[in-house]
Amino acid sequence: MFQGFFSIYCCLNGINRYPLDPYDRYWFQYTTQPSWNEISTNSIVEYGVNDHFEIPSKVMQTAVYPVNSTKLELSFTPDPGDLNEFYAVMYFAELQQNASRQFSVDLNGALLNDAKPFTPDFLTSDAIYNINPSAGFSQLNISLVATERSTLPPLLNAVEVFSTMRNTNVATDGGDVDAMMAIKGFYQVQKNWMGDPCSPKAYTWDGLNCALNASGVPRLTTLNLSNGGLIGEIISSFANLTAIQYLDLSHNNLTGQIPAALAYLPYLKLLDLTNNQLSGPIPSALLAKSRNKSITLRTDGNPNLCDDPTSCKSKPTRRQKGKTAAVVISCVVSVVALFAAVIVLCMLRKKQGLKSSARGTTENVHNDDELQLENRKFTYRQLQSITDNFERIIGKGGFGTVYYGHLEDDTEVAVKMLSQSSSQGTKEFLSEAQLLTRVHHKNLVSMVGYCLDGDHLALVYEFMSQGTLKDHIRGIGTAAPLSWGQRVQIALEVALGLEYLHTGCKPALIHRDVKTTNILLNERLEAKISDFGLSRTFQSDGHSHVSTRIVGTKGYLDPEYFIKNRLSQKSDVYSFGVVLLELITGQPPIVCIPESTHVVEWVRRMLAKGSIEDVVDPSLRQENVVNSAWKVAYVALACAAHASSKRPTMTDVVMKLKESLALYSDGDKIQFERISSEKLYMESSDTSQITAFDVHQSGNVWESEGGPSAR
Repeated sequence: MFQGFFSIYCCLNGINRYPLDPYDRYWFQYTTQPSWNEISTNSIVEYGVNDHFEIPSKVMQTAVYPVNSTKLELSFTPDPGDLNEFYAVMYFAELQQNASRQFSVDLNGALLNDAKPFTPDFLTSDAIYNINPSAGFSQLNISLVATERSTLPPLLNAVEVFSTMRNTNVATDGGDVDAMMAIKGFYQVQKNWMGDPCSPKAYTWDGLNCALNASGVPRLTTLNLSNGGLIGEIISSFANLTAIQYLDLSHNNLTGQIPAALAYLPYLKLLDLTNNQLSGPIPSALLAKSRNKSITLRTDGNPNLCDDPTSCKSKPTRRQKGKTAAVVISCVVSVVALFAAVIVLCMLRKKQGLKSSARGTTENVHNDDELQLENRKFTYRQLQSITDNFERIIGKGGFGTVYYGHLEDDTEVAVKMLSQSSSQGTKEFLSEAQLLTRVHHKNLVSMVGYCLDGDHLALVYEFMSQGTLKDHIRGIGTAAPLSWGQRVQIALEVALGLEYLHTGCKPALIHRDVKTTNILLNERLEAKISDFGLSRTFQSDGHSHVSTRIVGTKGYLDPEYFIKNRLSQKSDVYSFGVVLLELITGQPPIVCIPESTHVVEWVRRMLAKGSIEDVVDPSLRQENVVNSAWKVAYVALACAAHASSKRPTMTDVVMKLKESLALYSDGDKIQFERISSEKLYMESSDTSQITAFDVHQSGNVWESEGGPSAR
């Protein structure tokens, strides 16, 4: 479909894009005629009740009307090869107060608007469009004719024109389509999976590669669903992808056994099942192909998988005994751990003069399963040795102090000691320890071990040598400044970590304290989220939120959570939006130039004055980041929408940040016009205008950079 989005007298250099356009349309300047006059306003043009197309106010602030005539005419010619079938969406908004304007709308001789005269509303957008194509014409002719009752000539602000492309693409193999639709439905995949999976080639679904078979029919050859948030068993539909060569299902929460049918996919070269929760024996046929190198099979990170089916089946008694013994040991250890934790907490409370019953203390320490002792257990004396008697402090918080250390094999670690002066810290400390035993992702800090020795409680983490993200943004100490590419990459890695917490964990997890000091960087500047002491499980079984006491950090706290005590995954999304704005601007959450204001408000206000250069960190101004920065700013402001229902999911955010990173890598060549974005400022206080990311009401707005189809 040929797509043209034309704005009247709006654009610099003939083309324009707007950060607040939810469909990121390319708007072209229509060549104005000598017989036309131009009219414009600086006032905001609001969405009308019947305007479903969400045209940016900037586009609607300009219009043309004919000079000394009652008729305004335009024409459009389709691209070569297109069919002579046209759709048009015309946009109108009256820009003159107390104007009396009435006209008919004609499309290739057919009257629209039910053949009734149309009167545009003052500073309110409206749209008129044809439902059925205007066919059989070599070009599209639009004619606006004033009625006898009108005292002013007709007016037009903008128009979208579509013509049907001649489709020479062959549809994807029906079996592949059925399999992909089943996979999409079962796992509720949140990607741009719409239409035909492989055709047209430019719109192939994310994560797919396709190739033509001998008959010229597209077949699916690669399916990458790594970190896709898949939950449940591996369904049989994967085995129906009979031309697939590479299947990546790693880093999900897949359970159950590996289907034996996967071994009989004739062209399969790679099967990656790394880091799931799969169990039982690996099918013998799959093992055989792995051993003879005909298939590369990856199953690391599935502790309950057995790679020797014979031994799995031949020793049931021993396995059963082992399982029973493990249960007994687990119960004993859990009781001991609980008892020790209660004693420690009672001692701490006694020191502070607090009074609580044994039952209350137990509830404060734990409400879920007891601390699973899967990691290495350290004594307090060992921690003294590891940290050289707690010589080097690398961090402090309300929970206590973090020390640098190294193990016997010279592995660097961070030792987080619980302060005995913090009663609340004990609960959060044990909560974090328990949580870290069940979350495993490359963008979450991993726990090496723990200490529960008398009244000494500690967690031992992997050491992140480059410190916190805040250090690098603010230039604290020896932290090196970050390039734009590094910032977007870090943002993407943090988003992947949060996406895993929200979709890859069962039950889902809400971090509740996403901020730049809780984002750590290793020697390769890879980002990992830390500090899970305030994290909360979230059952996504139809409930949109949970009620809980308000915790978090000033500047990062979700306003809806703060005001209504409604915690949801979108609370993390808001905090992440603030982090994104810090990465863009180099400013803290509360900006003090010239007076204290939130960074979200400040960015909206600054964008209203000019271009993205006004908000980008000065250290980045030597880089060509305009296009990518606009896109990231767009994502950040959407994440920081006041109403949680208007915020994207982390899966949506991951997709958009990948596009931003690719845009920067490709040279960031397309420049945006400087915008006069009063609407950005208005949206910071009027949440009814923030509709771009309400995916439940307006569909998935992330799907395409080329613009929408007519609705």
